[in-house]
Formats: sequence, C-alpha cells, structure tokens
Amino acid sequence: MHLLLSNDDGINSEGLKVLAKALSPLGKITVVAPSRDHSASSNSLTLDAPIRAYSATENWYSIEGTPTDCVHLAITGLIEDEPDIVIAGINMGANLGDDVIYSGTVAAAMEGRFLGLPAVAISATSRRPCNLPVCAKVSLEIISKLATKQLPQDLIINVNIPDVPKHEIRGMKTTRLGSRHKAEPVIKSFDPRGKPIYWVGAAGPEQDAGPGTDFHAVKNGYVSVTPLHLDLTHYKAMKPVEEWISECKIA
Repeated sequence: MHLLLSNDDGINSEGLKVLAKALSPLGKITVVAPSRDHSASSNSLTLDAPIRAYSATENWYSIEGTPTDCVHLAITGLIEDEPDIVIAGINMGANLGDDVIYSGTVAAAMEGRFLGLPAVAISATSRRPCNLPVCAKVSLEIISKLATKQLPQDLIINVNIPDVPKHEIRGMKTTRLGSRHKAEPVIKSFDPRGKPIYWVGAAGPEQDAGPGTDFHAVKNGYVSVTPLHLDLTHYKAMKPVEEWISECKIA
C-alpha cells in the first residue's frame, strides 16, 4: 500500500510521527503536512496565494498551507505515485460531535475522499496525550482492516481514541455524532494601543451525548468509529422547501 498521511497540528507533531512509524509495516508512507499548527482550519483551500512546499526528509513534505492544501497538493501533483488511502492524525485532542465542522484533521481526510480515495481521520481525546503508542496500535488495527475492505465512495471514517492505557480500552463502537451546547462567549481584550481584540470562546459543553454517540463511547472507554457522509443535502427537507419556494413569485 501507499499511505498518505497529513494532519492539522503541523509536521512536527508527535502524533503524526508516531502514526507514521506505526503504519510503516503496511507499505510506503508519504507525509504531507502543514509547516505549522492549523487546528480548526476546516476545509479552507488557499486560492489567493501560491503554496510553498519543502522536502523535510525522504517522503516528508512541509507545506505552507492548510491541511486541505496539503492533501490537495499531494494528490494532484506534488508526489509522483498516487496513494491508496489518506489518513489524517493522530490529532492532539478529540474531534467529537460538532467539532468535525471546524476540524482541520477531518478536513484533510475529507479532501482525500473528495479526490476519490478512502479516508480516515484519527484523534486522541487529550490535547496532551499520555498514551500515543496505544493510539498508534489502535490506528494500525483499523487501517490494516480497512486495507481489505472497499469503503463507499462518499464515506469518511472519523476515529476518536480515549487517552488511556491499553488495558483500559474496552473495545470499539460504531457511533453517531453527538452535539454541543452553544460555544462560550468571546473574550474581549485590548491591544497595546487600546483597540479592542477578541478571542474565540471555548467550545460549548456536551448536549446530545447519550448512548450511541461518539461522546458517550469515548467517555466509557471505547474507541469511537463514526462514518461521516459527504452529501450534506437534507433530503427530508426537500419537500417542505419545494412547497415553500412554489409560493415565491419572481417578477
């Protein structure tokens, strides 16, 4: 296999290094990752400036761009051999529920899926994980099994691994996305010239976090595996929207 790895924490992230080492028995590893932290960059693609790419070491490329830029460049011309799968991670911090909307890790996987490849996003549930080797072993198990399976064309696998010792992981669960309450208010401050500045507030606490959700699984010691769908169309709403727009008159 040829595995393309990326992330949103940056090319120097320990999570990325541990993942690359763990997956190396599966085949060729190519890493294309941002030169710095691009957490919460979502699916942003750089269109208003050139993107610089640097060869860090053999098959490791540092990109002055977003996670989406990294995967897009890799598949559309940066590397000669097209990969068989795109894997984003190991992210430092969970990507649960509403987090996937903002996550650069999930976005990197999503770009791979947009460009026709199987894609997996992997996160450890702590921002400073103490059990990265355990996360790496779980990742190897998941990816090695996926290598023999054909994923649907519009599917991304979002994996969240509890940051606990191996003996405390109770298994894996297929889950749905939970949800959070509204984010905390912005934090207002002032720059040295007295002009107001704002910091985005913390993510809201769990709201929909019951059995079956990704929140519930990791809280109870399970690896959460959530299939994400690329088609954002709300099919159940199409009929009421059609009825509504049928009443609109365009002069």
